[in-house]
Amino acid sequence: MKKTDLASVRAIVYGDVQGVFFRAFASRRARELGLTGYACNLPRGDSIEVLAEGERKQLEELITHLKVGPPAAKVARVITNWSEYSGRYSEFSTRY
Repeated sequence: MKKTDLASVRAIVYGDVQGVFFRAFASRRARELGLTGYACNLPRGDSIEVLAEGERKQLEELITHLKVGPPAAKVARVITNWSEYSGRYSEFSTRY
């Protein structure tokens, strides 16, 4: 795998996304895709942050999943911000 294939993306998912197992859903999908990073609720109550690193193709697939979410979620929009791969995460975790 070339270093150029690695990237980092920060996605903010807005909508009915807290209290519907969205972080667990995002964490499971990210691990299945071999990504590292974390998912956490944001203080406003209507959004979660997902920061993921790994292969760009896998990150794009994760974003596709985030736009749908788990069954109880109602995703309004997903804002993504791409950046350089940092390698600072050893696994994908759920933050509380």
